[in-house]
Amino acid sequence: METNQQPSIRLTMLPKDTNGVGTIFGGVILSNIDLAGAVEVRRHTAKKVVTVSVKEVKFLSPVFVGDIVSFYTQTTKVGNTSITVEVRVVVDRWKDGYQTTLNVTEATVVYVAVDENNKPISIRN
Repeated sequence: METNQQPSIRLTMLPKDTNGVGTIFGGVILSNIDLAGAVEVRRHTAKKVVTVSVKEVKFLSPVFVGDIVSFYTQTTKVGNTSITVEVRVVVDRWKDGYQTTLNVTEATVVYVAVDENNKPISIRN
């Protein structure tokens, strides 16, 4: 992924997002990965899409309250009915006046275009 691209989503982690050990709950990160991927899909189609697969999620480092979390996306495959998106999650963290940027999570998400009966349809017209 290009390092100079704009994130699909950027937000600050809050205390309400923590798990029992004080780090950000993985489900919060997963939910935002899905949302960020859906933003990327909109660049390719205006049709209704649903998530069919979240593959190979790698939690590389914990996320903490106060971290600025950016979700970077890139389309890696456009099929007849599906679009595959890579999502890279990066945090900006400040400690003692210094900023650190870390890759914290990676995932691959597959979306499928569906009709009004939720049956797969072509992404293209």
